[in-house]
Formats: sequence, structure tokens, C-alpha cells
Amino acid sequence: MTISAYAGAALVASCATACFADVAVDMAKTVNGFYAAYSTFHPSDGIPNAQGRAKYSPFLSPGLEALLVRGNEAEQKFAKANKNSPPLIEGDLFTSNFEGATSYRVGACRGDAKTGSCAVALTYDDRKDNPKDKPLNWSDTVYLVATPSGWRVDDIGYGGSWDFGNKGRMSETLKGAIANATE
Repeated sequence: MTISAYAGAALVASCATACFADVAVDMAKTVNGFYAAYSTFHPSDGIPNAQGRAKYSPFLSPGLEALLVRGNEAEQKFAKANKNSPPLIEGDLFTSNFEGATSYRVGACRGDAKTGSCAVALTYDDRKDNPKDKPLNWSDTVYLVATPSGWRVDDIGYGGSWDFGNKGRMSETLKGAIANATE
């Protein structure tokens, strides 16, 4: 290998590292924006309506936004047909914890040019109302896709390990609610 070949390989390697660092920063910005919007809803409850989705919209993939629209429509249809029933989805949809999260910290982001994920450390702390309670800490995973408008949240993987927390992925929860509304 010649010196110019070594230099070319080094340039490609450094660009790959620097270019991915930019991608990870962009993913983290999207996830931070999403959770900043989420923080305005505390406590978050169920599937957001059109007004709520508008706050999230700059951070959502077209696929997730469409799924939330379908979920909200299913929720309205179900409520109309079942006047005294609880909603299809109660509690927080966007985290593992029914009560949601009171704080978040976006961790490492990984991916390629098309998809990625970011670990998010979440805390629910209600010691203001219940001084003897300890904060609940867990980590969820936010899945992202690259769109022409930049990185967008496409799904959330629930990472809580307690018995009554959300499990699996948010998209599965929404699809289950939509299916239940039509039964």
C-alpha cells in the first residue's frame, strides 16, 4: 500500500467516525426535543389528541404519527360505543411507567444513515407529594428513522422491569388498542 492509499484510508476512517458523531448528535437533539415536548404533558395520559400530537409532530416519523392518529380515532370510536368503559390506553403511553417520567437524560445513540436508537434514562419522582417514596429509575430505548426532514422518533422500547409497567414497544401497544377497538 502506498502512502496516498494509507492517507485515503485514514481519511475515510476519520470521516466515518466524525460523520457518525454528527449523526449521533442529531439523533440526540431529536430525542431531547421529543422529551421536552413530553414534559409539557405531565402527567401524560393515553393516546394524545390532535392538539397533543401537534406538540410532538416535529419529532415524530410519519409512520408513528399515522399510528397515533389511528390510535386516537380507535379510542374515540371505542369511547362512543362503550360509554362507561375506561379508555383503551390508560396512563402514560410514552414510557414504561404508568405515571410517566418526571425527568429524563438522553444517553448514547447508535445507528447508521437510515435507522438508530438512543438509550434514555428516566425517573419518576413523586417525593413532593409522597416524601417517603423513593424515585423510580429505568431506561427505555427510543428508535429513530432518518427522514427528509431529519431524524424522527419511530418507536419506543419499554425497558421497565416491574410487573405492571408497559412492555414491548409502544407501536405494539397502539396496534393492540386499535385492534381492541374494532372487536
